[in-house]
Amino acid sequence: MPRVFSDIGCTRPAPNLRFDPPDSTFYDDPELRYSIEKKVTGWDEKRKEWLKRHPTFAAGAKDRLVMVTGSQPNPCRNPIGDHLLLRAFKNKVDYCRIHGYDVFYNNVLLHPRMKSYWAKLPVVKAAMLAHPEAEWIWWVDSDALITDMEYKLPLDRYNYKGHNLVVHGWSKMIYEEKSWTSLNAGVFLIRNCQWSMDFIDVWANMGPISPDYKKWGVIQRSVFKDKLFPESDDQSALIYLLFKDRRLTDKIYLEGEYYFEGYWVEIVPTYANITEKYTAMEREDGTLRRRHAEKCQPCSGDHNQIYAGESCWSGMVKALNFADNQVLRKYGFMHPDLLDSNTVTETPFDYPDEGPW
Repeated sequence: MPRVFSDIGCTRPAPNLRFDPPDSTFYDDPELRYSIEKKVTGWDEKRKEWLKRHPTFAAGAKDRLVMVTGSQPNPCRNPIGDHLLLRAFKNKVDYCRIHGYDVFYNNVLLHPRMKSYWAKLPVVKAAMLAHPEAEWIWWVDSDALITDMEYKLPLDRYNYKGHNLVVHGWSKMIYEEKSWTSLNAGVFLIRNCQWSMDFIDVWANMGPISPDYKKWGVIQRSVFKDKLFPESDDQSALIYLLFKDRRLTDKIYLEGEYYFEGYWVEIVPTYANITEKYTAMEREDGTLRRRHAEKCQPCSGDHNQIYAGESCWSGMVKALNFADNQVLRKYGFMHPDLLDSNTVTETPFDYPDEGPW
């Protein structure tokens, strides 16, 4: 049956976005710089003081999250790329709206040398400074899709264990197999704290802003034999840092208990079965605990050559419509065919409690 979500009974006061006290904060410091090349110090104390002077943000601060995503400044080479990116962004906006998260979409390079996969780090650092009210910044690549719209990240797990960075990955693949696919840096949670500021500095200095950029690529390929390309990339850099200093796992959580991020080829073929099981389960219990983020490259038109380009785009369309159905259901409609984005049908009032469907 349709479910209606309401704020009735919610007593937490909404943050006052217009309140700007006359007292000075870190924003009044002329030395403050947002650049990835400028260090930030004393950030924990500055955030704490800012929250003290903005008390309406204090309630719920430890669970407040901002999603950050983005794409390149130029139009996509692939003719349908911009359309797919627009739909992918709608997918993220829908998720954030459902859960009350802010979302920031960036389509400019915040540092001219930090391009491609490295472009995310300057944006994440700037977002941390721009959102002192947020405990977590959630980076999600532009081509990643959320397909369980009601799943809420288990932030208490990471708070309890004191982790500051969460990525989907496997310890065995880092330390035993030495694989550059042992984690995925396209989706990650990072705590808004001084540790994270310092770690981003170290991470970014394996990228194009480093005078040793070419050397880092050689080092990464010497350790991770399955790395396919010569230049240093953000994912290999993160794995290398973990590989060289295992103590970092005290602060970096390799999430493997659920699909924090997953490859589309593994997941898309399961949608029909998942939908069938979802419908059966929903008759008994409307709560579902399943979240995936699928990866493809709709903008450039590039894809894993093992798979046909058509299957890549079809997979993204299926994933988008699979997620969209969870939103449309609340408005009384559904895509009956996951490959048909144009057609929707009205759902019966008692769907799926009675059937057959």
